[in-house]
Amino acid sequence: MKQKIYQIDAFTDHVFGGNPAAVCILENWLDSDVMQKIAQENNLAETAFAVKNAEGYELRWFTPEVEVDLCGHATLATAYVLFSYYNVSENTIKFHSPRSGELTVDKSSDGLLTLDFPTDETIAIRNIAEIDNAIGLTPIKTIKGKTDYLLIYNSQEEIEAITPNFHLLDQLDCRGVIVSAPGEKVDFVSRFFAPQCGIPEDPVTGSAHTTLAPYWASALGKTKMTAKQLSQRGGDLICEFLGERVKISGKAMPYLIGEIEI
Repeated sequence: MKQKIYQIDAFTDHVFGGNPAAVCILENWLDSDVMQKIAQENNLAETAFAVKNAEGYELRWFTPEVEVDLCGHATLATAYVLFSYYNVSENTIKFHSPRSGELTVDKSSDGLLTLDFPTDETIAIRNIAEIDNAIGLTPIKTIKGKTDYLLIYNSQEEIEAITPNFHLLDQLDCRGVIVSAPGEKVDFVSRFFAPQCGIPEDPVTGSAHTTLAPYWASALGKTKMTAKQLSQRGGDLICEFLGERVKISGKAMPYLIGEIEI
């Protein structure tokens, strides 16, 4: 069986920036084991699989090691593929995720794609020594989300300088750890570490911004914010906090169109 595959750089306006994701638009679902093996073979942070239904598309995401509940950059990449190569004439695509419910992506005339995601459920907690040791820098605040921890620091310089101990991070009971601070040229900056999912540092993490947006909306007293993820590749996002939902906007660029044998 031959299957078309696309590799898209998400949350960037240029190739080799942002976060690369593989996308497969399927006629019918493959076995989960097969999709996991495709993701492992791709060896990208995420591979997205979508199947058309009556209202839009069913959507699932896989890292090289596990299926995940929610992935922003691969959703953005999937929408880009559908808008660009599958003759989607509307400006909105509806997705349904078995693990995260209804998601939409809107396309604007300037090429900006906007994800509409559920806001993370967060609570402020005491600092956790195991996390602080793994990151190597004690935060001023620790926030616990459904799957991730968010650590808040004073400055962008501190975020840039963090060199985590990935062996210690891999032992934590969570999907990953977000570190964040006010930005020098944007409202806030962040990095995201998830060795538990086979991703030591994710280049740009859309889903992490469902945790970041409510915190920074409260801290900054504004609902629409600019953000930058400070990975080696870097990524640019616009976040709008709407209470129970977060809108996350960015651009995408195609890198590869190919065909795989299954």
